[in-house]
Amino acid sequence: MESYPPVFRHLTGTASPPPAPSSSSVRIPVVDLESLSLEKLGEACKEWGVFRLLNHGIPPTLLAKLEEQVKVLFSLSFHSKQTLSYFWGTPVPVPVLTPSHSRDAALPLCFNWLEGINVPLTQLPHFHSHHPMLEDFRHSLEEYGRHLSRIATSLFEAMVKNLNLCPKQSESSLDESTGFIRLYRYPPRTSVDEACGMMEHTDSSLLSIVNQDQVGGLEIFKDNKWLLVNPISDTLLVHAISDDRYTSVKHRVRVKQQEERLSICYFVFPAKGSVVRSSTYKPFTYSDFQKQVQNDTNTLGYKLGLQTFKLTT
Repeated sequence: MESYPPVFRHLTGTASPPPAPSSSSVRIPVVDLESLSLEKLGEACKEWGVFRLLNHGIPPTLLAKLEEQVKVLFSLSFHSKQTLSYFWGTPVPVPVLTPSHSRDAALPLCFNWLEGINVPLTQLPHFHSHHPMLEDFRHSLEEYGRHLSRIATSLFEAMVKNLNLCPKQSESSLDESTGFIRLYRYPPRTSVDEACGMMEHTDSSLLSIVNQDQVGGLEIFKDNKWLLVNPISDTLLVHAISDDRYTSVKHRVRVKQQEERLSICYFVFPAKGSVVRSSTYKPFTYSDFQKQVQNDTNTLGYKLGLQTFKLTT
């Protein structure tokens, strides 16, 4: 309990309410990296914007080790975690209604019920710690990052073929040096109807690769309804976006009453100075896009994203 942010502690459930009815998992598309089908990959990206990746080549022992290390890392005291690139809750003010329950009066209705740690992969070689666990964790992340870079490059090259993009134009579209890992922990909460684990949003990355534990809670929005994506062992979830031809899937995380949830997410972006060109959008650099997203979230509480750059007819 002492490892949680102070504002979370009195709202984290310790009782044992009856288990909620189990929800069936939506059957999202499956893509096999070992025998990659361009047709299946294209259909998944166009119709869903998310797919389950099989045969990704990451050793199960590494995934299991990382999950245990992430648990230990988050179990450190709240004070100790301040020395890391640590954050918790909602990063920007969100214009929402105030909850009716007085004990939650200090929190907005859609307050993100999570804590996280950012890990830019390019900075890992310079990360050294006298703490044995953190040093071992660094080595695990370096190995994991090499696998993620390999996976992202393979998928991106296949997407370039699917979209018939000019190879020269796409050379700088995915920059491996931008890749970073974000660790998330979602504490349990007695009342789950008053807070999101993570508010609904779309990612700003070119590719997002998610490794979630077996607790579940991830939902995607499709056909005007929210669908639960239950975890399956030894698989990764991939989100991909491109112009208006691939879907940027809207998603959120729901908190659990009895269990905390952990996820390890990898994000990779285009080169900051690369110019994005499209028949439906004004040319812009990825730096322009990032600045616009930051401005949107600071002034509106949410991001408009690509809509800002869309050509008017």
